[in-house]
Amino acid sequence: MIVFGKQPVLYLLENRKEAIKEIFLSKEIDRDIFKKMGNIKISRVDTKKAQALARGGNHQGFIAEIEDIELISYREVLKGDFILLLHSLTDIGNIGAIVRTAYSLGVDGIIVSGINNLKLDGVVRSSSGAVFDTKIAHYKNIYDILNEAKQLGFSIFGATINGKDVRKIEFPEKKILIFGNEADGIPNRVLKSIDDEVAVAMEREFDSLNVSVASAILIDRMRK
Repeated sequence: MIVFGKQPVLYLLENRKEAIKEIFLSKEIDRDIFKKMGNIKISRVDTKKAQALARGGNHQGFIAEIEDIELISYREVLKGDFILLLHSLTDIGNIGAIVRTAYSLGVDGIIVSGINNLKLDGVVRSSSGAVFDTKIAHYKNIYDILNEAKQLGFSIFGATINGKDVRKIEFPEKKILIFGNEADGIPNRVLKSIDDEVAVAMEREFDSLNVSVASAILIDRMRK
């Protein structure tokens, strides 16, 4: 897998150095960063080669070939107490931002459902590398996940515009928070299977918050 961008590559050097196969540099770097690379194979490449490796993305001169990320089963994620369920989200930038927030605020794991493929290379960059230290599963059928979660004693909450003010709810230890598609939200059929809807109460009339921003607020309010 190819990842690019200064922050994701630096995160790998600090936390997952063993996963790096080779680093490609298209510009000069600080001596301190170079020292962190140790015995990793380093190749100098020109701008054209760098752009090709990064598929036209903003690589900032840092590109790395790494071991493929191994996802885990959703049952393994359900061994935690506070789980995020991202259903039919399509924006990789949003997914990555949520992963970074979830890792930072202590969420135990993330399950992605409702989509056929999860583009992990994009999630690596948009999460600034946090994906490597977050338990993540990909399983398309959300109803299988919800059925097993209920059997395990989870309370299930859905993030919606018209949900209850998250500040006024007492949350149990075992809980799942669902975020739906950026445009359509959580499907009605799924909403019928949850315990309650939660929302960020707005003080002024305005459009709803971006899903990654809303996730940060809701996760912080719902954690222990």
